[in-house]
Amino acid sequence: MLEIKRYGDRGILVNFEQRIAAEINQQVIQLSERLIAKHGAGLLYTIPAYCSLTIQYDPRLLSFDQLSKSIEELVRTPMDKVETNVRRLEIPVCYDPDFGLDLDSICQSKGLSAEQLIKEHTGPHYRVYMLGFLPGFVYMGKLSEILTCKRRSDPRLRVPQQSVAIAGEQTGIYPSEAPGGWNIIGRTPLPLIDPKKPEPFLFRAGDLVQFKAIDRAQFQRIEQAVTEGDYEIQVTHG
Repeated sequence: MLEIKRYGDRGILVNFEQRIAAEINQQVIQLSERLIAKHGAGLLYTIPAYCSLTIQYDPRLLSFDQLSKSIEELVRTPMDKVETNVRRLEIPVCYDPDFGLDLDSICQSKGLSAEQLIKEHTGPHYRVYMLGFLPGFVYMGKLSEILTCKRRSDPRLRVPQQSVAIAGEQTGIYPSEAPGGWNIIGRTPLPLIDPKKPEPFLFRAGDLVQFKAIDRAQFQRIEQAVTEGDYEIQVTHG
């Protein structure tokens, strides 16, 4: 299933099958990459999401009909079944109760110890499906069944920046202080946005992320190293 429709006077929204699945998200990302490679300056930006792609184009260089035809042709071309050169990021997280504001309540509701919850959360490699809600907010999945949980019934007016959270089958990180209803289980010392860099956001759609548990002292050391510009985020490719 593929739906192509206008999105404003210079935008296109491409909808794939409407469900959350890694293979669909992979098609979205590969279509985005192929369009950028083919049309270059004609595209102002693309925004990959779970199962859709938003495209903003320059009407002086491309038309809706031209781009629609190109999308249809590219989608008919077989997509790569195996993603290559995928970025893998290791993100340190402190699950201290001062940071994990909902850690105890989640453990109680699930019948888990804090150690068990941390082990469950740090075990998988999570796929980055999209960025949204806030600039740099990252949606990742999917959680193990044992950690799947509802959003809070009473959303917070202020969630601390860099809080690591879970809701539904997803885990995410708040890049800045904001209202939010996800369950907060920890915090990372790493900033998710650096406006001084050519690519300001830490994450991209399609990344694979694994969390690494750290203690309070390690959190403070990493936070200080980041402030001094002396910390390298662990990124590998493959």
